[in-house]
Amino acid sequence: MHTFIKEYIENKKDYFEQVSEYIFNHPETRFEEYESAHFLMTECERQGFTVERNIANIPTAFKATYGAGKPVISFLGEFDALPGLNQKPCATQQEQIEGMSDIGHGCGHNLLGTGAFAAACAAKAYLEENDLSGTVIFYGCPGEEGGSGKTFMVRENAFEGVDAALTWHPSPANAIMSLPTLANYQVSFHFEGVAAHAANSPHLGRSALDAVELMNVGVNYLREHIIQDARVHYAVTNTGGFSPAVVQPNAEVLYLIRAPKIDQVEGIYQRICKIAEGAALMTETKVTVEFHKACSNYVPNRSLEALLHKSFKTIGADEPTYEEKAYAKQIWDTFTQDEQDFYIDLMRGFGYIGDGSEFEGKHLSDSISDYKESEEIFFGSTDVADVSWVVPTAQLTAATSTLATPLHTWQMTAQGLSSFAHKGMLRAAAAMALTGINLLTSKEELKKIQDEFFQFQAKHPYRSPIGKDIRPTTLNGKKI
Repeated sequence: MHTFIKEYIENKKDYFEQVSEYIFNHPETRFEEYESAHFLMTECERQGFTVERNIANIPTAFKATYGAGKPVISFLGEFDALPGLNQKPCATQQEQIEGMSDIGHGCGHNLLGTGAFAAACAAKAYLEENDLSGTVIFYGCPGEEGGSGKTFMVRENAFEGVDAALTWHPSPANAIMSLPTLANYQVSFHFEGVAAHAANSPHLGRSALDAVELMNVGVNYLREHIIQDARVHYAVTNTGGFSPAVVQPNAEVLYLIRAPKIDQVEGIYQRICKIAEGAALMTETKVTVEFHKACSNYVPNRSLEALLHKSFKTIGADEPTYEEKAYAKQIWDTFTQDEQDFYIDLMRGFGYIGDGSEFEGKHLSDSISDYKESEEIFFGSTDVADVSWVVPTAQLTAATSTLATPLHTWQMTAQGLSSFAHKGMLRAAAAMALTGINLLTSKEELKKIQDEFFQFQAKHPYRSPIGKDIRPTTLNGKKI
């Protein structure tokens, strides 16, 4: 079984690398991934999948299906990019691509989406080769970066009938992403005041910018009085203008509120809303709250993780080439001492188990980490979490970048088309495909996974953190 998968992936290596390159070279932000989604849907059809477009009323969400009947195994792919990360691939310094927008794949979603697509193709090929029943689905999942696309898809029952979901993420590590994550809300606070000349009639003005600043001060004081594992981030997205001689009549601040459980996020959110109301009272302005999106905390399925890890170990990791090692050293040298010192902690967040001794004198991971269950928290968020509440889910991470490479950086973007990144992408694809085939052919394995999931679900029924009236929002605030 694993020989078939490895040979299939190796024979299609050039094709999948070309898919990754296309997505990298057509970076698009959340819910506007029109070229990437269209390209992937077309390639799915060329590979023999039946494609359903506009899933959950999101134009760039889709479902590509092959086969019939149970079990139904899915692979989740992302393909959105990030603003401010235009970066020349395979460079060793920050260098933009001329003539391109400022968008770039600083989280490796060109690799993520292609790897999940490759896994689905490999699992499909095995079903065809062996004339087996069962269904393989590749989900095109837009808007992960700040949009929680999968949460909207879960809300609209897009994953109904799926028996298991597999996905992965690029990073410097080869490991099972076994840690629970933080739930979050993303909310804007719009303040409306009254404009006035700041010198000759300041008493007539009511400053919306003052309200934003007072709100931020209030939230800063709140931070001392929330649980330790919570996180509150903000960005002032509208300062009301560029003239200090005008009392700003409009201003806006965007908040991202995180905590281990969604009810904890809700509690902090309600307190922040009161602070916003207080800021409006102090400045005699009006505040409007706009809820953008949310996602739940990730619920690991330990039985599925163990199976995925077994597949990952079976696939294994290759020794990097001399050229890959040399390039990794150049990237390593761009990191600060603090970033270099943090690299083991960074990898542990992705599920790495160990003390780092196997990386002595190295700048790339060339081994698969051990696996153990852990209730430690990964202090980030993912919309994969909401899928994990309705479908047994597991995810791995494959090494696609130099040790210490943080996500959402020019270094991560620069490495996105490197040979080492593509090796990691195909390693992830093979491990997920092998796991998917095991689930398609072993009733015992699937039953163990589903028993664990149903036991959790019976005690913890899912409630969507996004209200029915909320629509996905693009980076520029457009509702889709």
